[in-house]
Amino acid sequence: MNAGDVVLVAVMNNLRDFEIARVLGWYRIPVKTAPRTVAVDWLAFYQTAKFGEEKWAVNYAAPVRGHELTTRAELLRTQPDHPHAREQYYKIQIGALERLARPIPSQAWRRVTFLYTTGARLLAACELNDLIVQSSERERLWAALRERGLRAERQYASQPAGELDFALLCQLGNLGVLLDEQKRIKDTPTWRYLAIPPSAVAADLPGVVQQIEQAVLQLGGLNHGR
Repeated sequence: MNAGDVVLVAVMNNLRDFEIARVLGWYRIPVKTAPRTVAVDWLAFYQTAKFGEEKWAVNYAAPVRGHELTTRAELLRTQPDHPHAREQYYKIQIGALERLARPIPSQAWRRVTFLYTTGARLLAACELNDLIVQSSERERLWAALRERGLRAERQYASQPAGELDFALLCQLGNLGVLLDEQKRIKDTPTWRYLAIPPSAVAADLPGVVQQIEQAVLQLGGLNHGR
């Protein structure tokens, strides 16, 4: 794996699909829920709770050999009557699975679908958030939050906000942070939201961090058990 290789991190949520990838050398993605491109250099797999000691972590990657468009019925011929049998899928052809030198765990439970990263980030990551490639403002804020001991989750899916730039899970609720000039989201009983202009990060990063820190304190501090 080269530092500049494009890596797609995909969810692996059952043992059968893992065996197909390991033995037959392919992985399937429904077209209707596919990421913007599947023309990548590597696939890495985030394993869910089905995988016991390997759960909630990226443990394996495989080089991508190519991809084709087909149907679920063609991929899984023993299930011709499945409700999704005629739906279109990408068949991603891969080489041998390679175990990473160290697992890349998710520090807090989160729903993962797909995310893009680079070979350099995959080989250096200590946790899932380290894989995420973002704008310079988001990278600066992420680094500043870590320096202050404010553990955040990046690209975190929540309702009704959709995907958040950062989520901080607190004792009395959760704090969602969006770097957006205009977007405003109404707070809920379990979520409080901050919309921060990217220009504010560039102009006054310490002030932005202080604003987030105060909101965390108002929510009882971080919940380190989550």
